[in-house]
Amino acid sequence: MKKSAKPTAKRGKRKKGGKVNPFRMFMRRFALMTAVAYLLLSVVGGWYVSHSWQWISDKRDDWPRLVTGPLEYFGNRAVMVTDGLGFTGQDAVYDLDEPAPSGSVFFAGPPVRIGAPAVSDVQMIDRGEFVVGWSPSLRHPLWVAYHVPAEKAYEAGKRPQFRADPSASASPSASAYKGSGYDRGHMAPNYAIATRFGTEAQNNTFYMSNISPQRPGLNRGPWREIEHRIADLWTAKYGEIWVIVGCVPGDPEDRLPSGIDVPKAYWQLIVSKAEDGVRALALYMPKDIPFSAFPVHNIVTVDELERRTGLDLLADLPNFFEKPIEAHLPTRLWPVRFVDIFKLIGLRFF
Repeated sequence: MKKSAKPTAKRGKRKKGGKVNPFRMFMRRFALMTAVAYLLLSVVGGWYVSHSWQWISDKRDDWPRLVTGPLEYFGNRAVMVTDGLGFTGQDAVYDLDEPAPSGSVFFAGPPVRIGAPAVSDVQMIDRGEFVVGWSPSLRHPLWVAYHVPAEKAYEAGKRPQFRADPSASASPSASAYKGSGYDRGHMAPNYAIATRFGTEAQNNTFYMSNISPQRPGLNRGPWREIEHRIADLWTAKYGEIWVIVGCVPGDPEDRLPSGIDVPKAYWQLIVSKAEDGVRALALYMPKDIPFSAFPVHNIVTVDELERRTGLDLLADLPNFFEKPIEAHLPTRLWPVRFVDIFKLIGLRFF
């Protein structure tokens, strides 16, 4: 009998010494080199963007944009993730034995004027869920305070119409910003208030007494990012959050034709009291900040924020606690829960 032929090699298996597919080999090497370059740029970029904003600004002047551009692009995104996971950076957080003022709009009392540039004609309008520090001379709020419970008790409804506030002296009309190039920027945010307190509270955020002129880049970029971090991410990790937002009045010659002051900068002070203590985060954003800006570079100490605004922002805290937490400079935005890291990434087109 004839011996049966030996089985042939399986289809698709390259014989020893067979010809290599050059295109496939090129693509593998290209993918490996791309991954290594991405990793190196993220690591070096993370080191680069972790310096002070003044240092980064100086390097922009000294180094070619071909170098600083990629370092900032990859570094900002890498640090956004590592800070968000709590691997890098630090917070201003201290123990305080006193209980948190649960349900109160203010964590440590309303802002107190200590001098310019804060104006002296502030009238407090209490909306229940938020308080407006209205200024008739500016025709917008100097500050607004609100608190955000952790639980979302309501769905955010359809956006109401803007309208003048009959309870606010010199309140602008809803059309006062038309053609100005400025957005009608919410101080107490529509989304956070609507999802915690319902339709009536949401309607109150559309009074013009809660609105200030903001450049689209600021309003739709870093300002909006912080609002969503508060409403969706930080409340999930730290519980109830207390916020004071406001502005630094601008120059008289920069007013809108309707007489509305155009602030030169905006700010936020965010406070929580979780198991590890009270944490505070102060942000100062110039009016012309670009849409693409990463707000981590706008962190300042509470002391510096008070100096720039002319306001005492945590006036009711005991001095032994107020002094260290206000002098501490955080180096990151607050971390989020691990399960929320992709929500954090989603705030950016990564």
